[in-house]
Amino acid sequence: MALNLPVFYQRTGSAIVFAAVMLVGLFWNQWSYLALISLIGVLCLRDYIRLMKKIDSASAWPIWLPITIQLLGLYFIAVTYNWLHVKEGTPFELLNYFLPIAFVVPAVMLITGVLNNKNTVNSVMQAFGGLFYITVPMVFMMFMRGNDMIIPIALILLIWTNDTMAYLVGSFIGKTPFSPISPKKTWEGTGGGALLTMIGAMAYGYFSGRYRLVDWAMLGLCASVAGTLGDLVESKLKRMADVKDSGTLMPGHGGALDRFDSLLLAAPFAGAYVYYFMQLPTYVAP
Repeated sequence: MALNLPVFYQRTGSAIVFAAVMLVGLFWNQWSYLALISLIGVLCLRDYIRLMKKIDSASAWPIWLPITIQLLGLYFIAVTYNWLHVKEGTPFELLNYFLPIAFVVPAVMLITGVLNNKNTVNSVMQAFGGLFYITVPMVFMMFMRGNDMIIPIALILLIWTNDTMAYLVGSFIGKTPFSPISPKKTWEGTGGGALLTMIGAMAYGYFSGRYRLVDWAMLGLCASVAGTLGDLVESKLKRMADVKDSGTLMPGHGGALDRFDSLLLAAPFAGAYVYYFMQLPTYVAP
């Protein structure tokens, strides 16, 4: 098959811009990281809402609902960022900042939805689902950087490593389909990608001397297993919506939800492991 140069240039240009934005956001300073995580949260919520509208076309989405849910997501991310600098109490006490807004705003939204239109109730509940699906992982990404900036960066790199290794292994020896949801994935590719990702993570831990090898192995496991499940979840949503991509943010690559679907499930698992099991240094501001 002949190479389609216009498509190739389009995909390459999008990939370069995406990589540049990610590198600046991850490495520049705490403000660029906050901006990057906030941008990912807003764009992924936008794609999620677009999918929900297609999946449940009977539901009504009043103009205030997407705006409110995105502002609520930004609030949770900003509160987490502020807490990481103040460091008052344990992460569980961070809930004291969340709960008042988390109860009042959804209650008002639900009451407004009930009074507005019977189909609006469905869209309000779907919007709440978007907060758990997208905003909670972004909060975990903020929390992990508050402990050590290398952890969320490593998680993202491990997810990319797993995707690449799974593709390569599957291309060479993949024969057994992994799931009907994503027919191109194979058990051989998925298993091989996970194994190589964990080995790569442990190799970095060995040569860098940061943390225990088991910690790096578990981060690699979170990136590969939870990351793969995250990809399958988003693929299922796209099938239900009958679309190829969740959005058109990156020409040739799809939307933000297509780019960060693996991170949405990997981040909570990695964040929980970091908090409960990793021997972390003293808290530092992100």
